[in-house]
Amino acid sequence: MTLIKTSLLNVIAVGIRMLTLLGINKILAIYVGPAGYAALGQFQNAVQMISTLASGAINTGVTKYTAEYHDNEAEQRKVWQTAGTIALTGSLVLSVLVFIFRERLALGFLGDAQLSTVFVWFAATLVLLVFNTLLLAILNGKKDIPRYVLANIAGSVLALAITALMVVNWGLLGALIALAVYQSLAFFATLFLCLKTPWFRWRELVGRVYWPVAKNLAKYTAMALTTAATVPLSHILIRNHMGQTLGWEAAGHWEAMWRLSGAYLMLVSTTLSVYYLPRLSELKTGAEIKKEILSGYRVILPAAAVCASLVYHLRDFLIVTLFSPEFRPMEVLFFWQLVGDVLKIASWLFAFAMLGKAMTLLFMFTEVIFSILFYLLALIFTPLYGIEGVSIAYALNYFIYLPVIAFLIYKKLTLV
Repeated sequence: MTLIKTSLLNVIAVGIRMLTLLGINKILAIYVGPAGYAALGQFQNAVQMISTLASGAINTGVTKYTAEYHDNEAEQRKVWQTAGTIALTGSLVLSVLVFIFRERLALGFLGDAQLSTVFVWFAATLVLLVFNTLLLAILNGKKDIPRYVLANIAGSVLALAITALMVVNWGLLGALIALAVYQSLAFFATLFLCLKTPWFRWRELVGRVYWPVAKNLAKYTAMALTTAATVPLSHILIRNHMGQTLGWEAAGHWEAMWRLSGAYLMLVSTTLSVYYLPRLSELKTGAEIKKEILSGYRVILPAAAVCASLVYHLRDFLIVTLFSPEFRPMEVLFFWQLVGDVLKIASWLFAFAMLGKAMTLLFMFTEVIFSILFYLLALIFTPLYGIEGVSIAYALNYFIYLPVIAFLIYKKLTLV
């Protein structure tokens, strides 16, 4: 399937997901306000870190090797069984640990031990969340884009329904519980779609661990765990810094900007995940990979720039419509955030080459260095420019990251 066809097919799923996310944002804006947004951001980062650790962080590897062994079903099944066994073991262990340390986690991430109930819900449904992402990784690697799209649509609609119900009835606590469980409940929709495929068999998902396969997946475990530790942690530290120096409402405004940014860039980011990772995994030579990156620039980068321009010019309307008048102070974040978004997408085209070709050490090094740099830049610019300083730090971080990663990747590809 070509990049254009994949992008067009993704438009339906992403359009629905964007609408549901924007609907969720509106509900949250009304019922929890800016300060509540900051708490949700903290918990979302906690969910991201814990669920990645629980899965063994092998889903990117599952997509890569499922695509790479597209003509060898026996090797694919070794990958799935090894990954499923790792995921089951990891998620069960993490579920127990999250339950035991629920009060400490609630105090550390949410600042209130009384919100430990949220982590109980998360622990109870973590296995389902991990297996949902595993099945989606297999569908992606199999290039079964229609089912992958349908599974994501079902998850988006479910997220809206659960969040609306929980937030309206229980406010911030309801929002946190919804965030803890909706991805897990989406497992049943994904499972239903997978049951109709010729490749799906329960016994192929859990059982023997094939150690050569586990060794290959370990490269992606190292990369994914690095991302799961550094990116959310940098956001948590920045949010804490903002809360302590500028107030938690300011931290909530930044979180709202980040969510809006993620929503409009979803078309680009999902196309990269659905098309680029399997595609780059198939390519053998550096010349082929360079050609694919350049073709991506012709399609994806202009789309990101147009979207960013539209969002900037509609910023007043978007703040009031998607959030509430309480969020007007976030207007100062738009320009530099959108500049950073376009630079981020430009750099992601190279970053996916690292994932597709398992450039483990290079990926880990750049993730750690630039996550630290983002935090340090935020510390430098917030005293100078207030809340706008965080967006300036974000844009400057990717302004530095893009040429560095482009140079390193092209240097690596000349040796392939």
